[in-house]
Amino acid sequence: MGLKKRSKVSAEFSMSSLTDIIFLLLIFFMLTSTLVRIQPFELPKSDSKTVASTSIVVTLEKNGRTTVNSNETSSRNLERALRMEVRTSDNRDNAAITIVAEIGTPFDRVVEVMEIANRLKVNAIIATEPRS
Repeated sequence: MGLKKRSKVSAEFSMSSLTDIIFLLLIFFMLTSTLVRIQPFELPKSDSKTVASTSIVVTLEKNGRTTVNSNETSSRNLERALRMEVRTSDNRDNAAITIVAEIGTPFDRVVEVMEIANRLKVNAIIATEPRS
């Protein structure tokens, strides 16, 4: 009796080629992301006529000088000074930090003040220059 051997078609899919492609893409994006540089930019200008409340004013100068409500403070003591100003503020629930940054100030310093405001659960407003 001649029995034929049945050959079954395998329904398996080889994942090795797919994983190779994924690893190549991963390496590509990792290498290209290190080449991206964030360029510094000027602080925004605005046409807005809206005036926000200015309970706490932080002034940032491009030479590194920082003042909180006209009192000079160092970058290390900035959070402590802002915390004290928020505590002693008359309108503590609606206190807002207004950031007045001189043109040419590194934006990293502005972001630092915004992060401190976030930690203190206070609104941060960037003062803008009117367009001429």
